[in-house]
Amino acid sequence: LTLIEDHRVAPFVDIFYGDESRICETGYVPYGWQFENEEVCIEVNRGKALNCFGLISRKSVLHFATTTKKITAAFVLEQLDRFSWTITKPTVVVLDNARIHTANKIKERLKYWQKRGLYIFYLPPYCPHLNICERLWKELKARWIKPEDYINSDNLFYRVKQILNAVGKELIINFSEFKI
Repeated sequence: LTLIEDHRVAPFVDIFYGDESRICETGYVPYGWQFENEEVCIEVNRGKALNCFGLISRKSVLHFATTTKKITAAFVLEQLDRFSWTITKPTVVVLDNARIHTANKIKERLKYWQKRGLYIFYLPPYCPHLNICERLWKELKARWIKPEDYINSDNLFYRVKQILNAVGKELIINFSEFKI
């Protein structure tokens, strides 16, 4: 993979990293602290969630789709198929080994995508740190969605889509800042 990302090859091949994430009304609180005798709380709503599938490049070019339904192999296949029609040069999509990425229906489509110039590269098991799309979801949940966005599901889902549409334009992730 490092050879493909080498500057001598980069003008000839695009690389995107794919993954999915779930944004729900319960909010994202990775850690917190409070003063002694201070009460801190975040209102929690349960129930609705927005599932996101994204393909992101190191230049923060993002292709994404959202659904309130479960993300299945059929959903991933549909998104990769749509993506395959948009590429203009050989493109590698890096995915983890989730069942929805390695399902038979995905594998059956590989030869058709390859004819269009789309190639799938599967990461070794237990290597999420090699998929930069994980950083996208971390930035989305930890920095870009604000507590006030959780007022209700309509507001939250609108905000998530607004943020994802801004990635690569107003919101840029400098992946070279993050250590593996």
